[in-house]
Amino acid sequence: MSLAETIAGRLRTLTTRVFGTVGEAKQDVAVEIKSKAEIEKMRATCRLAAQVLDFIEPHVVAGVTTGELDRLCHDFIIKHGAYPSPLNYKGFPKSICTSVNEVVCHGIPGEQVLKTGDIINLDITTTLGGYFGDCSEMFVVGETTPEVRKLIDVTHESLWLGIREVGPGKRIGDIGAAISEFAGKQHGYGVVEAFCGHGIGREFHMAPQVSHVGKAGTGLRIKPGMTFTIEPMINIGTKHCDVLSDGWTAVTQDRKWSAQAEHTLLVTETGFEVLTLRDRCYRPSWAT
Repeated sequence: MSLAETIAGRLRTLTTRVFGTVGEAKQDVAVEIKSKAEIEKMRATCRLAAQVLDFIEPHVVAGVTTGELDRLCHDFIIKHGAYPSPLNYKGFPKSICTSVNEVVCHGIPGEQVLKTGDIINLDITTTLGGYFGDCSEMFVVGETTPEVRKLIDVTHESLWLGIREVGPGKRIGDIGAAISEFAGKQHGYGVVEAFCGHGIGREFHMAPQVSHVGKAGTGLRIKPGMTFTIEPMINIGTKHCDVLSDGWTAVTQDRKWSAQAEHTLLVTETGFEVLTLRDRCYRPSWAT
């Protein structure tokens, strides 16, 4: 059987998939639509991923190493019958991502010691029952400057402005347009384009790609049953990034600080459900 026949056969067996058109490039992609049973599995794994953030929060203090945070999260996930998805994913050597200060994303835990004034993004992905749940949050070590506090606040608000654009009949480009308008145009921050949100389910990364810079009214039409992440990375300075020699750690080109926040979303018949929502995370007044 040829490769093309194999792929065509696989797609025919995935009866819960639909086809859409991505952006102005008119590129057809298959986007998985979850069944009720699959949605329950997504809720379970996403709930656990969010619980990891609640668990680790009191441990984010001056003097702790990023490696110790990784160990604690790893043990918590394993104890709850799941697997830390980043571990060994395409060679990634640790169980979570720890991105400190100028690190945009994919920081590798290790010997770095957190100090007062640092900010750190902890990116958590769990695999439970064969399904992936993905979220991340910013933590401040002690006190930080008003400039950095504003960066984090704008990042949180940007995430939720993107979330507000999720619903049946909307388009993927609406999400990026809302984020880039607020963080980029209104506040003058660099909105990272090199990394984006993504579909998620039985695979860690699936269609569609969810850019945090977009044009309203373009991109894939959003349909109920889709699950994907929104995870804007917002920089004080330039939007451009460099990847360090470890092949993973992305830092801002100007080494100014960066913040990120992430949720996994389910598209419902009437709007959205934030699958990784937790009591202590930021949410705007209109979402309470």
